[in-house]
Amino acid sequence: MSFKTYIFIICICISSFGFTQTNIIDAETKYPVSYATISFGNGQGIFADDEGVFVFTKKLYPDIDSLYISALGFKELAISTINLPKTIALETQVNALDEVVITKKINRKFKKETLKPYLDDDYYKCWLPTIESEIAVYFKNEDQKLKKITTVYFPFALESRNWKKRKRTNTDKRKFSTLFKVKFYTNINGTPGKPINTSTIVFRATEQHGDKFELDVSKYDIFIPKSGIFVSLQVLGYTDLNGKLLPNKKYKEIKTRNKTVKIPTNFRPLLPFTDEISQYNTFIKRVFISGNNWVQFKKGNSIESSLLKSNLNNYGIGLGYNVYKDE
Repeated sequence: MSFKTYIFIICICISSFGFTQTNIIDAETKYPVSYATISFGNGQGIFADDEGVFVFTKKLYPDIDSLYISALGFKELAISTINLPKTIALETQVNALDEVVITKKINRKFKKETLKPYLDDDYYKCWLPTIESEIAVYFKNEDQKLKKITTVYFPFALESRNWKKRKRTNTDKRKFSTLFKVKFYTNINGTPGKPINTSTIVFRATEQHGDKFELDVSKYDIFIPKSGIFVSLQVLGYTDLNGKLLPNKKYKEIKTRNKTVKIPTNFRPLLPFTDEISQYNTFIKRVFISGNNWVQFKKGNSIESSLLKSNLNNYGIGLGYNVYKDE
């Protein structure tokens, strides 16, 4: 099935159910709240698109009676699914972010440095992305110097259309168009703390970007604290050919004798993990559970993953940054 056909089928299925569009806005400015998180309270959820719009219908989610809506810089809101309003206004949250972002211009001389990403095209060494999980990778500030992140390199593993030809460099790759959200966190006692970035950062990746995506973040003025920084990646879902987030259902339903079990859908591209990093720098969390804690990706932390059995403990994100000289 081609990617265009997949998008068409998704849209037809959603339309056939009948649906309600809800807009999430800033209560003060009336502007849309882009890519807000809509949690169902049971570890499941969806996302609003760039215009703050999400689609919810009782036919798709008959067992859900409450929604929990959250976004960076806003107070979380709980709302009933009965007579769900067409517009939901979120109140801003004062002092929601730590004062860790340096906004003034730095005129000192600097040297450009790069930490290369860890690339791998072996499917068996990859994480299968789902929208319920967020992955964060820690970067230490080795010499405590002032550093500004300019580029983030996210490694991807592309899938071949023909399994038998997967090892050939010129093989055709499976098409995808996937939207990701990126966050930067402080380091609090060795785990991700509060977000550093005040802006919502997203990017759209396709198979045409190859085995790594270079994300330019220079305009956000993100400086690495002395205690280091966490960079996170979270899949929001597939998009149409114009980059618009699709309102497709994010779960497969498997009916058993007693109940229906929802299994998160996996999204392309695959994320290659590596055993070439000695430290345990990678953490994961479930994004739709309020107050959920980050868990270090390592054996013994109650994580079921074939990657850990092969000692593939880290997602090898790369960084480009400026190191400023002392005044």
